[in-house]
Amino acid sequence: MTFQEQIQQGIPNQLPQPKPYETNINHAPKRKEILGEEEKKLALKNALRYFEPQFHAELIPEFKQELEDYGRIYMYRFRPDYEMKARPITDYPGKSEQAKAIMLMIQNNLDYAVAQHPHELITYGGNGAVFSNWAQYLLTMKYLSEMNNDQTLVMYSGHPMGLFPSHKDAPRVVVTNGMMIPNYSKPDDWEKFNALGVTQYGQMTAGSYMYIGPQGIVHGTTITVLNAFRKIKKEPKGGLFVTSGLGGMSGAQPKAGNIAGCVTVCAEVNPKITKIRHDQKWVNEIHEDLDALVKRVREAQANKETVSLAYLGNIVEVWEKFDQEDVRIDIGSDQTSLHNPWAGGYYPAGQSFEESNIMMAENPELFKEKVQETLRRHAAAINKHTAKGTYFFDYGNAFLLEASRAGADVMAENPTLGREFKYPSYVQDIMGPMCFDYGFGPFRWVCSSGNPEDLQKTDDIACVVLEEMVKNSPEEIQQQMKDNIQWIKGAQENKLVVGSQARILYADAEGRMKIAEAFNKAIKNGEIGPVVLGRDHHDVSGTDSPYRETSNIYDGSRFTADMAIHNVIGDSFRGATWVSIHNGGGVGWGEVINGGFGMLLDGSDDADRRLKSMLFWDVNNGISRRSWARNEGAIFAIKRAMEAEPNLKVTLPNLVDENLL
Repeated sequence: MTFQEQIQQGIPNQLPQPKPYETNINHAPKRKEILGEEEKKLALKNALRYFEPQFHAELIPEFKQELEDYGRIYMYRFRPDYEMKARPITDYPGKSEQAKAIMLMIQNNLDYAVAQHPHELITYGGNGAVFSNWAQYLLTMKYLSEMNNDQTLVMYSGHPMGLFPSHKDAPRVVVTNGMMIPNYSKPDDWEKFNALGVTQYGQMTAGSYMYIGPQGIVHGTTITVLNAFRKIKKEPKGGLFVTSGLGGMSGAQPKAGNIAGCVTVCAEVNPKITKIRHDQKWVNEIHEDLDALVKRVREAQANKETVSLAYLGNIVEVWEKFDQEDVRIDIGSDQTSLHNPWAGGYYPAGQSFEESNIMMAENPELFKEKVQETLRRHAAAINKHTAKGTYFFDYGNAFLLEASRAGADVMAENPTLGREFKYPSYVQDIMGPMCFDYGFGPFRWVCSSGNPEDLQKTDDIACVVLEEMVKNSPEEIQQQMKDNIQWIKGAQENKLVVGSQARILYADAEGRMKIAEAFNKAIKNGEIGPVVLGRDHHDVSGTDSPYRETSNIYDGSRFTADMAIHNVIGDSFRGATWVSIHNGGGVGWGEVINGGFGMLLDGSDDADRRLKSMLFWDVNNGISRRSWARNEGAIFAIKRAMEAEPNLKVTLPNLVDENLL
């Protein structure tokens, strides 16, 4: 069968042969056993719903074995034989260009070069899933190949509920992931309901088909590192940045450190992913000996090198050793997957990676004790460095939250609402006041032709737009504009493309609309092929997360999720091609509500109309909320937006004299 015929077939009418478990692939860890006997039967019944009854007798023992061996039913037998990658949009079967664009983006999320655990359909973060099993993938792709522009595909946490009549301006796909009743959002609830096959953890851009490989987080981390050094009034050259994690998202840190121009030390316990990052040239050197690492760091600091050093081992050992040897750390953070601390997101010190994986599955209570013990050590070592002048920030991975739950010394001596911890979230000190409040966030696009020349042309178009805009930009946003012009000019030479021909930069609503409008015009003129617009959920408006995206909201509303819900509703009726809303993300299940969108630009007048309507709302919704929270930058930005758009009228806050209070 051709690729197109396989897509159109969906779930095959005859059972394919079982597939061997490929040991050379980076697989998800075994999930802990959490289902009772009756629940295991229910999980099997739920999985078998996708298949004709005549196949059940053969599939039951196989699915039962998967549940026992891996804690989930992935349906490995149904994994497609074709190469999993984003193809040019013209290669996909179907009646709708918008649907073809979504198929392209789904396959990009599962590309072996992009996905963390491709055979388990997990893109990043240890549990950020595109689908829960391969039947869902096959059925979704079939529906998309059949869809017309008067239909909408409804996705229930990975399950394609079906095609429903709608209209051409409605989203082609509406995605929800993990939208639990609030009292059922504890970590073990995810384990249980995911094992039953009834919900999944979509992370942010995994379950919304908008991940572009590590490039997105490279850019965000570069901006963060540059601004962290500005905050301590030090040049990155010769400065030391210490952090941990080389996985799907965190692997971007050493590359970002190199672009920023500092010395980076990044610890990782997984030998396989460490080697991958080194092979990709995302990290320059691998070290396994702490004494040798100390010597190399001193040399790099003295020579003001730009270099990234991976330590194959536990990050706690690095912080403790650098304290003993009095190595000065300028800025420090952590990007292990602490949203998922008990299932592979963070590993305890004092035992091997393999030993930890066995303990995680076979003795989860002891594993939890060891993780919390390590978190206490980790925090204690950081405290010693900050007493010497290190600037430490939580990188939105729930490090401070989980450390506090473990009893670590991370709470502020004099806490205030929103400043409970000793150390700030990077959003509180850096990204919130410097970027999000002014409307700057991670705008991204994908050239659906798959042609690198198209990406170069879009880079050039974006650069021209930004350079023209910066001439008349107010002083308050000059630095943001200049950082992103510098970024886009160096994007090609940094070789950041993994998977699809994609790019990211931080832009405000005006910048996003002008860049998108210029793309659409170039498509109309035949200069480039269609372009998919999107963004990270980690943005101005898309996410309500009290310890990350909205951690610099101090009016008491940071635990509300109105903004994220309004964001996805507003994007839906303003012309998004697909929309998504998730429970859970980088900080954990039950800790955040986040939403995203995708939009296909095809050169049409309809696309031009939609992009202006939707992108304006997608940013200014969040600026309005941030303004109402009395954030100074957001008040400035929303007043400026109202001056530019007479139909925008936003309620502004009246400020109270603190002396009166």
